[in-house]
This record gives sequence, C-alpha cells and structure tokens, in this order.
Amino acid sequence: MKMVGIIIASHGEFANGILQSGSMIFGQQENVKAVTLMPSEGPDDIHAKLEEAVASFDNQDQVLFLVDLWGGTPFNQVNNLFEEHKDKWAIVAGLNLPMLIEAYASRLSMESAQEIAAHIIETAKDGVKIRPEELAPKEAPKAAAASTANAGQPGSLEYGLARIDSRLLHGQVATAWSKSVNPTRIIVVSDAVAKDELRSNLIKQAAPAGVKAHVVPIEQMIKIAKDDKHFGGQKALLLFETPEDALRAVEGGVPLKEINVGSMAHSTGKVQPNQVLAFDQKDIDTFKKLESDGVSFDVRKVPSDGRGNLDDILKKAQNMLNEQK
Repeated sequence: MKMVGIIIASHGEFANGILQSGSMIFGQQENVKAVTLMPSEGPDDIHAKLEEAVASFDNQDQVLFLVDLWGGTPFNQVNNLFEEHKDKWAIVAGLNLPMLIEAYASRLSMESAQEIAAHIIETAKDGVKIRPEELAPKEAPKAAAASTANAGQPGSLEYGLARIDSRLLHGQVATAWSKSVNPTRIIVVSDAVAKDELRSNLIKQAAPAGVKAHVVPIEQMIKIAKDDKHFGGQKALLLFETPEDALRAVEGGVPLKEINVGSMAHSTGKVQPNQVLAFDQKDIDTFKKLESDGVSFDVRKVPSDGRGNLDDILKKAQNMLNEQK
C-alpha cells in the first residue's frame, strides 16, 4: 500500500521542530516534509517549497497538510494548491504534537488523506489539557468514559505488551506504543514507584486519553494475574523499570511470554553496548534467567523500529564488562 504523504507547514522553524519531536517519539518517517515560511520570505517562496515537497512523494494522489494557523500565509498557499485536488487531499490547521503522532499512526492502516484528517481531530483536541484540573470544562471526556466500559466484565486480563523501560510512561509509550497496542489500562509494576506518591501521580496524569494508568507493587500484580476479576475484559500494557522487576513478576505467576526491551538507563558500574540499553552483570544474568523461564525478547524503542537481537547485545555487554575487570 502507498502511504499517505504528510506536509507540515508553519511560520518560522515550528514545522522543523515538531517534525524532529515526532521522530523522537514515533521513529523516522518516510514521505513527510516540513515546509517553513521564514521572515525574509513571501507567499511565492512558500508556494514553491510546497510544490517541491509534494513532488518528492511516492504517492502524490494522497497528501495531508498539517498547518500551524488557519488563515495564515502557509495555510493560504496550501489552500491554493488544494483547490485542484480537493477530492483527495486534506488540510488540518491548529497543528500540535498529538495531531502529528496520530497522523503517523493512522496512515499505517488508512490509505486516504481525508480519512486520516477526519480521524485525528479528536486526538488533537484531547491533547489540550490544563492544570489545575478544576479550570477545565466540566463535561466528562467521552474517551475517558469508554476506557472503563468493560471493567469488571467476565473474561481474563489480556496482556497486550510488557515493556522494560527505565523511563516508564513517557512520550514513546503514551503515543507510539499505545497506538500500536490499543490498551485500556497501562500498569506500571514497581515497588519503588508505588511508594513514591509524586512519581505515581505524574504517571497517572501522563496516560493518553481513554486509557487509565495504574501503579502497583510487584506482589499486587502477581495477585491480579492469579485473580483478575477486577480487570476482566481489559487489555493491559505493563511497564517495568528494571529486568529484575520483570523477573520477579514472571516467577510469581504473571503469564508473560514476550517482553519488549525499550530503554535501560546508564549508571555507575554499567556498560552501554548501544544507545539506549545499559547493563551490569546482574542485568545480564536476569535476562538469561528470563529466557530460561521461556520468555522471548523484542528489542525496539518504538513499533516502527526493526527488532534487535538481545543475545548479540548481551554478548557485547558481557565482553565490555569482562574488559573492565
């Protein structure tokens, strides 16, 4: 399938900045171009840039324009091009990062620019939040109500993804992985975080719209796995801060067959065989024990990345540790 092309257009460097932010969260993207109107430029300049960006796409029949401001020069020049293609192209103004991430996720399954445009509006709106919460409009968000609709219903808790990530719930998880897995619950499984009220509250507030986040101690997760009547009919994305926490959960009875290895922060005494994973001897031994317990590993930061080979990474880490001795 030919992927819908996306052009991000803005006054100044905003388009380049949000393109970089989107890549950090969702991975590098093909058929996406940033087009900027700089202070020294006029309408003809950005018009030429827009035409050049469209011409670079594999699929010029389906183009989605994400523009910063309705009625501004970038929008007006996009609109001029749009008139000859309005049966297939689409424009969405009010660009924000949730909108861009949702567009990236949507074009994995949607082949029409106009279908994606209609779909991303709610996500863009839901991305606007406020604290203190009492300043927000009083009406309850529709998506949030939907997330708990199946709570307590018959059935077992479905484990959509289990991930080891020292950053726990952050942008890549709240957007890219949540869009890929579509969980109704995100469960951080950590004794340390469960005891830290501030971190627990921040994690709960970081949950994407329509998904409820929980922080539970490891023993509590083991109990849930053995008697999940309170989560019947739910789909969970589990987050572990360390491989040691994941091993305790697995050996306690949490039925995980595969674990996504996303990020392990560097600290004193650890070696770093690649950009995002750092290990000490305890970590290496823990992964080997998980493997002997029948767990396989998916080494990826985001869903669009290729899978890494954990055995090769562990061998490199072991050699680096041996060299330190």
